[in-house]
Amino acid sequence: MIIRKLFKFENAHIVRNCTSDRCKRSIHGHSYKVELLLKASKLDHGQMVYDFGLLKGVIKDLYDSFDHAICFWQNDDQEYIKACQQFSARWISLPVSPSAEQFSRIFFYLAQQVLASTETQNGEGDVEVYSVIVHETDTGYAQSFLEDIQNEQMGILDLKQIIFSEQVQSEWENPQMFESLKNGVKFQNPIVDLQVKV
Repeated sequence: MIIRKLFKFENAHIVRNCTSDRCKRSIHGHSYKVELLLKASKLDHGQMVYDFGLLKGVIKDLYDSFDHAICFWQNDDQEYIKACQQFSARWISLPVSPSAEQFSRIFFYLAQQVLASTETQNGEGDVEVYSVIVHETDTGYAQSFLEDIQNEQMGILDLKQIIFSEQVQSEWENPQMFESLKNGVKFQNPIVDLQVKV
């Protein structure tokens, strides 16, 4: 079974080396919609794949980090990167270009890492990320699957190479959340008091 959770944010970027002159030479923004699709072959005690309320924690904080931020590829021109960091309090440095395609891989990867580092408490089964769809505009989107995350030709994704500005980190519920994730610290979902025997 598959469930879908929608996230929204505003973000600015330049997509270097693309064909469109406007996109590769000028900072511009989009109103993004991110669809996170989770799958499982078993339901939890609440007869859900994964409680939507649980997605309002670490995953939401990470996705919300991209809101009103500028994203740049760490291989971009160093003067441009310094300007982004100087003139925007909210920035994210990425190991890949901030295209819709790479965003879909990054959001898949982040959710995958969070789920792998979470101890569930309500009988959840084999919950995993099925797919992520990133809508960059009303007419265009990119969709990634597990094989895209593992595809080194598309760029290696590593938590240690994703850097969030201090301002972004200060707005998280737990400012140490990403460090914990990078260091393999387990997140714990709340313990559930069952009202009906299962």
